[in-house]
Amino acid sequence: MNIVIIGVGGVGGYFGGKLALAGHSTTFIARGATFQALKQKGLEVKSIKGDFHINPKVEDNFDSIRNCELVLLCVKSWQIESIARQIKPLLPVHATVLPLQNGADNAERLLRILNKRNLIAGLCRIVSKIESPGVIDHFSYEPEIVFGEIDHELSERVKKIKTAFDKAGFKNRISENIQRDIWIKFLFIASISAAGALTRSVLGIMREDPYLRGILIKTAEEIISIGQRLGVELHKEDLEQCFKIIDKIDYCTTMSLQRDMMEGRPSELENFNGFIVKKGDELGIETPVNDFIYYSLRPMELKAREKTKR
Repeated sequence: MNIVIIGVGGVGGYFGGKLALAGHSTTFIARGATFQALKQKGLEVKSIKGDFHINPKVEDNFDSIRNCELVLLCVKSWQIESIARQIKPLLPVHATVLPLQNGADNAERLLRILNKRNLIAGLCRIVSKIESPGVIDHFSYEPEIVFGEIDHELSERVKKIKTAFDKAGFKNRISENIQRDIWIKFLFIASISAAGALTRSVLGIMREDPYLRGILIKTAEEIISIGQRLGVELHKEDLEQCFKIIDKIDYCTTMSLQRDMMEGRPSELENFNGFIVKKGDELGIETPVNDFIYYSLRPMELKAREKTKR
């Protein structure tokens, strides 16, 4: 399969690297230091599932999309509209875009720009980060991609994508209800990420401190309330399962939003707790815990974004 990977961070680097390693025609789109590192040294992935190194095809423009079958969109959620507008004129009719970033509404936002025929929805599960340009560190969690048609159809294209993913050797699944699966992931990631940035604590500290654990639970309960009002199939049992996962993850785990904020980079705060706050306002649902977390961190987020404009 002819695949383009946009974004060579912890997600694009790992999954794109595995696809290239399996022999798929894979092109990485990168910029700046990452582009230079991939050109000069290749892509190195350090993983609890086994280290590997490849010398990938890499470009610093979107021209390769003209001939692709699949685009893995692996950038941050706040970047997707800008990239969608750039790639839309280049996408072949038969090409499929699969967004893998965190967030509850990425597919909906992309549908405002891209044709429905070019889009399926998805998510990934992995704890990984950029160690340095061209070097990815996957240090926790079994990597997995879950994907599916927005209307839940078991189409030929999702079957073909699953075949490609199976060949690459990482866990993957065609979802029967991709909106629910996305919200299950969102429930997990949005309950702990910004709280980690606010407390400056690893996950183990937050889950074992009774007060902080209560904050995480209240954050998740508000997320479930918003999701249910939006018609997503979420239940009390999903919260319980979410915290079973939280309790099993490595004690020292931090989330990408937390790391971005602590290092002064723009983060996905607006697409996590900010999204819940906005939807709560629209729907008339009170979200006091998410409000406090979001508005406490928002000045730091605005400062990071202003810094990137200079």
